[in-house]
Amino acid sequence: MTQPVITEGLSAWSPGGGLVPAGEPGGRLLVADSWLVRDGRVRGLERHRERFLRACGESGGPPLRRLLEFWQDMTAALPRTGEWFPRVELAPGSLELRLLLRHAPPLGTGVRVWSAGQSDPRTVPRRKGPDLETLARVRKRAVGEGADEAVLVAPTGVVLESATASVLWWEDDTLCLPSPQLPVLPGVTVALVQERARRTGIRVAHRERTLAELDGREVWLVNALHGIRPVTDWAGGELRAAPAVRAPEWRKWLDEITEPLPER
Repeated sequence: MTQPVITEGLSAWSPGGGLVPAGEPGGRLLVADSWLVRDGRVRGLERHRERFLRACGESGGPPLRRLLEFWQDMTAALPRTGEWFPRVELAPGSLELRLLLRHAPPLGTGVRVWSAGQSDPRTVPRRKGPDLETLARVRKRAVGEGADEAVLVAPTGVVLESATASVLWWEDDTLCLPSPQLPVLPGVTVALVQERARRTGIRVAHRERTLAELDGREVWLVNALHGIRPVTDWAGGELRAAPAVRAPEWRKWLDEITEPLPER
């Protein structure tokens, strides 16, 4: 079926019925995934699809055939003009598949981070969805401290990720990130960054570092909405942010690898 364009808000999906307006968003989700759409172009959409399908399968979601039908109707419904930040959802209980269509917030080119590491409060750290409300509260506390973001740390103090993004940093000419053995979300955008680094001969290393050990380094927060945001300031402490020497080139590259949404 040809899926009509959906207006801003929450839509629920049913087999054969497609997407129809639903109630207000809210409540804990089993699975969620989101990305930036700018004038009908997206970065890494196929990767978001695979992550969403895999997470739904691990959560006892609908059969794969239904998930694929939903994805097709969802992508057909996305606007081809303007800036949007859609989110696909799997609801608990009913296992309803939904699309939350939102206008994209203002995009940042840098980020101010709270220098106090936050103990990781997540219950399902490797799956996006169940802990979104908890992470929103963490970020709200950071905003109250004059920052834009907070960094989650393990009980040992090792850096994991931020409330909404992966954390990367540079040690000399090596691009560093936390070990995948740690409880971190498999980020789509950070995977693209790693692939480009390896393809261009830049060394990539998984290292365990505390926030204090990031002092004076070029640190990035990376996600599907903002792309790469270098840390421009550490709020509420003595940590120093290094100049974002490498970030501009990498941000330009990310902008260049967007692809058009599939034809309707």
